[in-house]
Amino acid sequence: MSDQQLLERIACDPGVMVGKPVIRGTRLTVDYILNVLAHGASVEEIVDEYDGVQVADIRACLLFASRSLSDAEFMPLVVEST
Repeated sequence: MSDQQLLERIACDPGVMVGKPVIRGTRLTVDYILNVLAHGASVEEIVDEYDGVQVADIRACLLFASRSLSDAEFMPLVVEST
C-alpha cells in the first residue's frame, strides 16, 4: 500500500473529535492509537478491540505521526526527579 493510500485512511474534520486526526469513519484519534501502542498493546489487540479497524489503519496512524514530526524542531524533554 502506498503512503498516499495509507494517509487517506486518516481524516481531520472539525465536526469529529474537534478536528483531531482520526482513523476515517471512527472517533479513534491518531494520538490515542499511538498512546495505546506505546503502553504495550499490540496491533492485533487494537484491531480485535475496535470493529472495522484494520492493520492498515494502525500503519496509517504511524505514518501520519512520522510525517507530522518530520519537519518539526524540538527542545529536549527535561525529566525532573522527585
